[in-house]
Amino acid sequence: MSMGELLGGYQFYLELDGITEALFRECSGLSSESQVMEAYHATKEGKQVLKKYPGPLKWGDITLKRGLTSDTNLWAWRKEVEEGKVESARKNGSVVVYDQANTEVARWNFVNAWPSKISGPSLSAGGNEIAVEEITIVHEGLERIS
Repeated sequence: MSMGELLGGYQFYLELDGITEALFRECSGLSSESQVMEAYHATKEGKQVLKKYPGPLKWGDITLKRGLTSDTNLWAWRKEVEEGKVESARKNGSVVVYDQANTEVARWNFVNAWPSKISGPSLSAGGNEIAVEEITIVHEGLERIS
C-alpha cells in the first residue's frame, strides 16, 4: 500500500443528484463503522475464547459548514422533510474535494440522503465574525471513490 498525498487547504463541494449545490469550508462525518458482535466459543481443549465479529454497518452523519450565502436550495431541501416528504427529499450525492488548481482530489458518494438538521448563523450586530450556516445530512451508505 503506497502512501498518498496528504490533503489540506482544499475546498469541499456538495453535489446532489449530480448537481453542485454548495461550497463548504468544513466537513465532518465521512465515516463507516461496524458494530462489534461478541460470542464465546470453546476450543478443542475446552478453553472459552471471546470472538469478535462485524455486525451491522453504521454510517456517520455528514455535517457541512459554510459562510452564509443568498442560496436557499439547501433550506428548500430541508423544508421537504419538515413537510413530511422524506421519500421525495431523498437524494444521492457526493462530497468532493478540489485542490487549489480546481482539480478533484477526493470524492465520497452517499445514497438515500436527506437533511436531518439545518442551522442558520448566530448573528451579532457588533461582531465581525463570518456568519456560518450548517447542514447535517443522514444517509444509507458511503463510499470513497477517489
